[in-house]
Amino acid sequence: MACNRRRFLRNGLALLSAVPVASALQRTGVGSVLTPSLAHAQVKTALSLEHPQAKALGYVHDASKVDTAKFPKRAGAEGAKQLCSNCQLLVQTDMKVEGEDGTWGKCALFTDGLVNVNGWCNSWVLKAGM
Repeated sequence: MACNRRRFLRNGLALLSAVPVASALQRTGVGSVLTPSLAHAQVKTALSLEHPQAKALGYVHDASKVDTAKFPKRAGAEGAKQLCSNCQLLVQTDMKVEGEDGTWGKCALFTDGLVNVNGWCNSWVLKAGM
């Protein structure tokens, strides 16, 4: 019985010590073969203007086409300065979308596609330091 107890404790300790190692490997991407969520290719498609969240926030790929009657935040001289390129929520830029002109980037709000740096939505917030 003592032998089984020792084996149980030894195996349990080995298993517990493996958990932080596996977690660290997953965070660094080394275990990406075992974790499909890390193996996904980067999004290279434009955000659909029909996406429910994009529609709700009035997102457009070209800020000059914003309906300022519906989204008065974009109206006037100050509104004309509002672009995705100077928004705090744009987290990565200098990306390309196949079949589309211009520069695109990742927005913290939209995970289903890339936004145009010349785009706009009603959640625009001036990037810190600008």
